Amino acid sequence: MDRIRVLLADDHEAMLDRVAGLLAIECDVVGTATDGQQALDAAVELKPDVLVLDISMPVMNGIETARRLKEAGSETRIVFLTVHDDPGFAREALEVGAVGYVIKQRIASELVAAVKKAHANRQ
Repeated sequence: MDRIRVLLADDHEAMLDRVAGLLAIECDVVGTATDGQQALDAAVELKPDVLVLDISMPVMNGIETARRLKEAGSETRIVFLTVHDDPGFAREALEVGAVGYVIKQRIASELVAAVKKAHANRQ
């Protein structure tokens, strides 16, 4: 079975490192981005299976990034990883096409499963 190709987008370098470390056992991290525009550009170029995307980022927030990615016809599945434990944000994330929503406080227990589930729903 092929490994899941994942792109990570978060404006905090330490969080990118932590997420990459968690996912590296079962996934290939194909790139990272530190703002929404970089994430959009990298997703279009790299065509990852899954984009793990923060909501609060500079240049363009994650919600807008996801919206534009879907409008571009991308098949990349989106899992939001965010500090926003708010049903309103979760609802908006799902409305723009996200298939997962993980709160950063639950990263260790939920992120790998969310990425696997997102990828499984893509196939």
